Amino acid sequence: MTLSRTLRHEFRALRHYNYRLFWVGQLVSIIGTWMQATGQAWLVLKITGSALALGTVTMLQFLPVMFLALIGGVVADKVPRRRDLIMFTQTVAMIQALVLATLTATDQVELWHLYLLAAVLGMVTAFDTPARQAFVAEMVGKDDLMNAVALNSTLFNMARIAGPALGGLTIATIGTAGTFYLNAVSFLGVLLGLLMMRPELFHASARAAAGSAMFQLREGLSYVFRTPAVLLVIALVSAVGTFGINNTVVVPLIAEDILGAGPVGFGGLMSFLGFGSLLAALAIAFTVRPTRRMLLIGAGALSLALFAVALSRSFPLTAAILVALGVATILFAATANTTLQLTVPDELRGRVMSIYTLVFLGSTPIGSLYVGGVAHVLSAEAAIASAGAICGAATLAALAYTIRQGRAAAAVAAEGKVATAAAGESSGASGDG
Repeated sequence: MTLSRTLRHEFRALRHYNYRLFWVGQLVSIIGTWMQATGQAWLVLKITGSALALGTVTMLQFLPVMFLALIGGVVADKVPRRRDLIMFTQTVAMIQALVLATLTATDQVELWHLYLLAAVLGMVTAFDTPARQAFVAEMVGKDDLMNAVALNSTLFNMARIAGPALGGLTIATIGTAGTFYLNAVSFLGVLLGLLMMRPELFHASARAAAGSAMFQLREGLSYVFRTPAVLLVIALVSAVGTFGINNTVVVPLIAEDILGAGPVGFGGLMSFLGFGSLLAALAIAFTVRPTRRMLLIGAGALSLALFAVALSRSFPLTAAILVALGVATILFAATANTTLQLTVPDELRGRVMSIYTLVFLGSTPIGSLYVGGVAHVLSAEAAIASAGAICGAATLAALAYTIRQGRAAAAVAAEGKVATAAAGESSGASGDG
């Protein structure tokens, strides 16, 4: 395969005009979001010096997802996602960034402001994320869905490399307020892209049938619980998402408490994590279909990387481990995301992806509070290592379930062969008679 053909295959989802606009706009916006996340974490530590406060801000940012994500999924299955939902949520997020920037620039920002604004952003996330997840299939169709999910991970992690590094530099040069203002401006990219899309190019997507919001919510939950392949993914994502993917708490603790790095070093560590994620996303872009083996390998590697980073006292070694952690995180998350989107029917996609959002992001308050609390009471090392242990136990449980399922399927197949053979022998005996 020539280089040009390889690149066309790697980025094939970008042949869709609407998805190109979405991808470029998201890249600009998410760079700004990571700059703000870097500035916010640093600001909390400088105001309070408390790991518990940092964990609380992160908890409040994701707590609304726990309560509102399922409602967000119902809305995403009922209304036009681009026009009526995503544009609204992105506008509110831009306003949130402007308020945070202004409070910081005028030296009026207090911890309760950060708590409140984090909760506002969490409410936006609860409605925005299920809609954006389900919107991808409308832009590219099912044939290019795995590639589009991988490219979404690619842009997310390109932003995660550039955003924290730029955030660290802007904190050191123009201050945290400037970082927040730049994030507010970055939302114009995604809003402009949404406005320029051509509705006639969207792929057909069934909408939810008529019914009350409660009925539709029960319908989505019922589908997950009666579909073992979907339930396994949701259960594993719940455990790993809660305790293993808390990078906005874990990396600041590594930088501040374990390595004693400054803001530029902190931004650098976040960038190494993003670099590993980018490598994984580019590799996954070649994959046509996700597999359960990929899911379990990603979860197991993530658990081991958390153990290793808790033990490291060297900046270069920690950076290398964070690259591996980034690879494992995206391998796990992209495989889980695509598995669900390819499995569920169109009319349920928003609701199932809202459940995914709930267990992946909505559970973050629990994990953030856990990591921040254990770090406050014991140490950062103990918090990170114990989180890795919980993820490892969940992965082993999922592996045991998969093996048991395989053996049960093999037994059923063997019984079927025996029955077929017996029927054949009986037919042969009747013929002889």
